[in-house]
Amino acid sequence: MPSAFVSYSWENNDHKEWVKALGARLRGDGVDVTLDQWHLVPGDQLPKFMESSIRENDFVLIVCTPHYKRRSDAREGGVGYEGDIITAEVFVTGNQRKFIPLLRAGEWSNAAPTWIQGKFYLDFRGTPYSETCYEDLLATLTNRRPSAPPVGTLLIRQPQRKPPETQTNTNAGQPSYDDIRIEGILVDQVTVPKMDGTRGSALYAIPFRLSRMPSSAWANAFVRAWDHPPRYTTMHRPGIARVRSDTVILDGTTIEEVRMYHRETLMLAVAEANKEEKEALRQRQIRDDQERARVHKHREDVMKAAKRIKF
Repeated sequence: MPSAFVSYSWENNDHKEWVKALGARLRGDGVDVTLDQWHLVPGDQLPKFMESSIRENDFVLIVCTPHYKRRSDAREGGVGYEGDIITAEVFVTGNQRKFIPLLRAGEWSNAAPTWIQGKFYLDFRGTPYSETCYEDLLATLTNRRPSAPPVGTLLIRQPQRKPPETQTNTNAGQPSYDDIRIEGILVDQVTVPKMDGTRGSALYAIPFRLSRMPSSAWANAFVRAWDHPPRYTTMHRPGIARVRSDTVILDGTTIEEVRMYHRETLMLAVAEANKEEKEALRQRQIRDDQERARVHKHREDVMKAAKRIKF
């Protein structure tokens, strides 16, 4: 489980609540977020909390605003002290990727402290903020960013009954989703069996290339579907499937077993994972739409009430 500390300025209650909501969402998605609003209590040593939080967490999220920049550049308060610790940490360890700037307000030039102005940042301005930026942040924290494909990999493509089609939900207002599929066997990455006479020594690992990098939720759904498929043969082997990067691996089988027994089960597990992922995406879209509608109605109500107040 990755961990992250949030560095931000106490500008106003709205900003503090926004930071807390972002931290809560990240915790719900599998990131152990440390936040002063949760982990700091009266009597704690503030310098010790800031130092240990920055040094012991895997990542530090820096919520950049013009107010944060002013206090950091002037080395004022907790923000200024955290800036000292962060610059010292970078100087000693050289780990630039540990510190991720999030632009919340203003422009980058007037919101980023001097010591991070050259860094690549994520734009979290707006209400609601960009879901693409949030997914990019989550993928970075959970080490799921797309990686370059291997060079010179030999693929044996499986015959297909019909050309693959992109499964896209075309209903108005519904999110689109491209089905993940198995493209073939990564022949040069198939392991060699031990063949030493021990139990299972004739079995080996076989990797299969996926059409794109799946999410962690898709990977978990695939493994569950493999272990408990809707139908399977007497040669089915639960517990041997795992997903790594853009590859499915069956660790404990043979190429003949795949040809005779496992191919259909693989396709069933992929289809089930795609189904679960699409449903989760649909539910998230519903929640996002409801939240946008709630915020829009609130702003309309405030606008109407404000017009009736005369000064």
